[in-house]
This record gives sequence, structure tokens and C-alpha cells, in this order.
Amino acid sequence: MLRTPTGGAQKSGTAGSPGRLVSIGTVLTMLRVEFPEVTISKIRFLEAEGLVEPRRTPSGYRKFSTEDVERLARILRLQRDHYLPLKVIREQLDALARGEQIRIPSPTAHGDSVDPSSPSAVYGEVGRERSSAARVGRAELIAAAEVDEAQLADWESYGLLGEAPGGGFDAEAVTVARLVADLGRFGLEPRHLRAMKAAADREAGLVEQVVAPLRRHRNPQTRAHAEATMKELAGLSVRLHEALVQTALGVRLH
Repeated sequence: MLRTPTGGAQKSGTAGSPGRLVSIGTVLTMLRVEFPEVTISKIRFLEAEGLVEPRRTPSGYRKFSTEDVERLARILRLQRDHYLPLKVIREQLDALARGEQIRIPSPTAHGDSVDPSSPSAVYGEVGRERSSAARVGRAELIAAAEVDEAQLADWESYGLLGEAPGGGFDAEAVTVARLVADLGRFGLEPRHLRAMKAAADREAGLVEQVVAPLRRHRNPQTRAHAEATMKELAGLSVRLHEALVQTALGVRLH
């Protein structure tokens, strides 16, 4: 089930009211409760790939049914939780439509690569606090972003991505890779995105300045508060950036 923006559960078949069709902006709002990183471009890309087929008004506006929204949510979960490429996701959805039982395949494993959806990767040993986020190897990242090794190497050369200390890529790197790949389909190359990376680094610097005194505090609760504050500031920064870009472009999500 999808979660509504107020946090309540929305049952299948009730996108506002039974049979109601909603705009792409409304779909974005519904999906962002569970998938904060999803964008209009991402939804349009999934449509272009034939994974969802919204209706069109006579004037050409997209209109999505409850089933469309639920399908999009399933696709995004399969990408987020299992790092599946769109080809495999399409096969999974087709099998479900035929009423078949499906088995979620794990990404290709190489060496000591960790399955990011496995309980041990997400939670660590029972009774112990998770010490680090699950990481994936190069092959898994390439599969998740649906690119090739040359493209990944190009992104790394421009500083858009980099392996974490100790090797592997964390969940944030996977998100960055997917977004860079999506932007690339519109003709934006890594050299065009360096300014975005530089702006992000400056924003991160501002956040670190705010929380630095808290992180140096002797009180563990104060240090924990620093981490929560950093996450909140990061979220506000992302929302401000989005609003500023939309304002500059005169974009309306309706």
C-alpha cells in the first residue's frame, strides 16, 4: 500500500476516490512520502521505457490511475531494495500480470560484494547496532544505474561519484548514479554536472559548520542530536534547492 502525505495508509483503488485519475504532480507527491528522491523526470522516463502507461487527456496531459501509482511504487521498491535493472523489473511485472509466482533475484555478486537487501547487510549481527550502511560493488552499481563501466569511470573522473573508504559504494552513491544517468538521457554530461557537485559540497560545508560544535560535545546525547540536526538540515537544503530551481524555471507540478 502507498502511504499518504499525512502518513496514513491508502488502500489500493483509492487514489482520492475510486476510479479517479490524478496528475503527474499529484503522483509525485504521493510517491515522495516513501521515495523522497523521485522526480518528474524519473516518472516520465519509466513511462518512456513502457513500464507504466498513463492515460492522456485530449490536450495531452498525463492522467494516472491508482493502479498506475501502485505500479510505479512497486518499480521504485524493486530498484531501491533489490537494485534490479529495468529489464528484470519488466519481466517481474509481466509475470505478476500473468498471475505467476515471482522470485526476486539478487544482483550479480562478485567477490565479497554484499547483497544490500540482506538482513545481515542492513541490520548487522543480531543484538548489535548497525555500524555502517550496506555497500555494493561496481557491478551492482552499474546494474542499478543501467550504465556501463566506461560511464561510471567518466563520472568518477569528474568527481561525481567515488568509492567509500574500504571499498564499495553506499546507498547515496547508488542514488547519485541513477540521477546522473537520468540526467544523461536528456543530454546533460558529467562536465555539465560539476557545478551541481560543487554547490552540494558548499552546502555540505555550511551544514557541517552548524553541527560541528555539537559533534565535539562530550555529552553523547548532544552528539546524537548533532546527527539528527545534520539530517534535518540536509533535507531542508535539498527542498530549498528544488524550490529555487523550480522558481527559476517557472516550473509547476500540476
